Amino acid sequence: MSKQLHLLSFLTHSPINHTTLSWADPADQRLGGLRSLDYWMDLARTLERGCFDGAFFADVLGGFEHYRGRFREALEYAVWWPTHDPMTLMGPMAAATKHLGLATTLSLAGTHPYLAVRTFGTLDNLTNGRIGWNIVTGNLRGEHRALGLEQMEHDERYERAEEYMALCQAFWDGVPPDAILADGPGRRFADPDKITLVKHEGKYFKSNTATPTLPSPQGRPVLFQAGSSGRGQAFAVKHADVVFAIQPNAQSMKKLSAQFEAVAKGAAPVRMTYGLHVVLGGTEAEAQRKYRELVDRIPIEAALTRLSGSLGVDFDKFDLDQPLEEMPTESSHGLMRSAMTAMTGDGRATLREASLRWAVAAGCPPIIGTPEQVAQTLEDLWRETGCHGFNITPSVTPDYVTDFVDHVVPILQARGIYRREYSGKTFRDNLLET
Repeated sequence: MSKQLHLLSFLTHSPINHTTLSWADPADQRLGGLRSLDYWMDLARTLERGCFDGAFFADVLGGFEHYRGRFREALEYAVWWPTHDPMTLMGPMAAATKHLGLATTLSLAGTHPYLAVRTFGTLDNLTNGRIGWNIVTGNLRGEHRALGLEQMEHDERYERAEEYMALCQAFWDGVPPDAILADGPGRRFADPDKITLVKHEGKYFKSNTATPTLPSPQGRPVLFQAGSSGRGQAFAVKHADVVFAIQPNAQSMKKLSAQFEAVAKGAAPVRMTYGLHVVLGGTEAEAQRKYRELVDRIPIEAALTRLSGSLGVDFDKFDLDQPLEEMPTESSHGLMRSAMTAMTGDGRATLREASLRWAVAAGCPPIIGTPEQVAQTLEDLWRETGCHGFNITPSVTPDYVTDFVDHVVPILQARGIYRREYSGKTFRDNLLET
C-alpha cells in the first residue's frame, strides 16, 4: 500500500463516459467534445489542477453487436458508437499540461508490435515521458469483425500476447540512452555498436529492423493491464506496472488483490487500482437524486446492448426479471451468471437490475454523497483494501470532474493522503510513487 492515494480519471472518446445515455443529460458536453480539442485540453487542465496521476482512456475498437445480433440499438442509443480514437487526444492533452499522465487502451488484436512501439514511443518522447498503455488482448467480437480477423480463443490470445510483449521489450531494449551521441562536430548521431537490431521470427510475428524511436525519459510507457482470469493475472503480474480492475465492493477488491499477490509470490510489486463511479451532491439526498436520474434515463434495450457487448452474450434471450442465481447453469450460462453476480455483488439481482448497474458505470461501484462522505469512503476503501488507488469514472462531463477536483480533492489533501503537487517528472515517477 502506498503512503499516498493515487487517482486516475476513467474516460472514453465516445458520446458516453461509461454511463449509457449520459450524452442526453442537458449539462453534458461530450458530443461537442467529439469535435473539439478545446474540450479535451480543458479537461486535462482540470485533472492536473486536481493533481490526478493521469487520464486513463478505455477504448472499444469495434461495435457492440451481440444484442439481437445487430448494431441497431448501439447506433440508436450511442452505446459505444461512434468510437473515436483516444490515441489522437494524447498530444493535445499533453500540450495543455506539464505533469498529467496520459494512458490509452490499444488492443493487440489488430496492431503489429512495431507499430505499437513506434506510436507510443513517439508520444512518450514528445511528452517527456508521460504516456501509458492499457494492454488488452482483444476480447470483443466486433473488433475482429471490423478488421476482418478471426477471433482466437482466450488462452491463445494470451499466448500471442506473450510473444507480442517480448517483441515490444526487444524494441524498448534495442536503443540504450548512451547510444545516442548527437555529436554535431563529430558528425555522429548514434553509436551503431550499442544499438541492437531486432530479428524476430515467432509463431505469430516476424520483424527484422531497428527500434523506430528514441528511448523516452521513462524508458517505456507505463503499462496497465486488466486481466482477471488465471492466465490474465499471470500476464498482468509479468508485464504490468499497474493492474486495473472493477470489483463491486471492498471484500471483492481484497479477494482479487490477494489472488494477484499469490500469483506474484513477492517477485514483483502488485499495484492494484479499482474503478469507482463517483456522484456528488451538496447533500446526500441531492447526490442520490442525481444517481437515480442517470439510471432512469437509460432505456432497457440500451442497457442490454451494453451488457451483451461486454460479456459476448445476447441477453435478449433471457428473462429480465429472473434473479441471477436462478438463471440457467449449463457451462456457458453458468460462467455468465457468475460474471454478473461478481459485478453486482448480489446474486438476487435480476437481469434487468444487473444490466442497468452495468450500463450506468461499466460495473464500477457507485460512491454517492457529499464531498466529505465521498472523501471518507475513498479513504476507507483505500485503507481497507490496501490498493494503490482508484480509477474514477465521471458521468456528466466536465461537471463531474470539476466538482470532484474543487470539492473532494481539497479534503483528501487536508487529510494528508493525497499530493498537493507533483514530485516526479514522468508518469512513471508520479504514478508508481509509494
